[in-house]
Amino acid sequence: MGARIFVVTGTDTGVGKTVLTVLLARHLHAAGVRVAALKPVSSGTRNDARALRAALGGRLTLDEINPWHFRAPVAPLLAARLEKRRVRLADVVDHTRAMARRCDVLLVEGAGGLMSPIGEIFTTGDLLAPLKAVPIIVTPNRLGAVNQVLLVLHTLPVAAAKTARVVLMAPLRPDMATRSNARLLAELVGKARIHVLPWLSRRARSPRVKASPAIVRTLARFLLPLPRGRNSTS
Repeated sequence: MGARIFVVTGTDTGVGKTVLTVLLARHLHAAGVRVAALKPVSSGTRNDARALRAALGGRLTLDEINPWHFRAPVAPLLAARLEKRRVRLADVVDHTRAMARRCDVLLVEGAGGLMSPIGEIFTTGDLLAPLKAVPIIVTPNRLGAVNQVLLVLHTLPVAAAKTARVVLMAPLRPDMATRSNARLLAELVGKARIHVLPWLSRRARSPRVKASPAIVRTLARFLLPLPRGRNSTS
């Protein structure tokens, strides 16, 4: 399994995980990198998986990207139980490893926040250790973001917390917290780990629209290893 694996998680649902994963997948695909993007487990619509497929130029099937989908718009664990189905951690890990053998970079988008149950007694966080994945924590850049990011970092396995990146997604109307969160988080966990994406219009979020140079530069930094030094909350 030679691919570098990044697991995109968040401080909550609806924080921008899919937007970020689509941008990363689109950037890497356009650059000629062998990239795959998965949302292994989903509930409600499959719109996120369809957006990932479009970002990859249709290279993967919808079922390869999203093999476990359940209709009810509730936590995947509950949605699966409503259909009398079960999702096991080992099966998700096996599918992800199989996909990792087909690419150089693999992006795995979780469902909901880090601790939202996505299968029988496991969460997105439980994928990190067996996949040796780098977590990317996505949060809206607003009041409360610092607390939420620190809570997620402290919840992560120790090895994963040391490599985690944080993405602050800018709101349409920035406020004082928006302008200060990145600086404060940099003091607490290290500047190299903090990335800020500007507000993206609905059109800019489309898998078919080219990202701006500033966003491309930000995305490229996700592929770089963290410098030695202060890169952990512990």
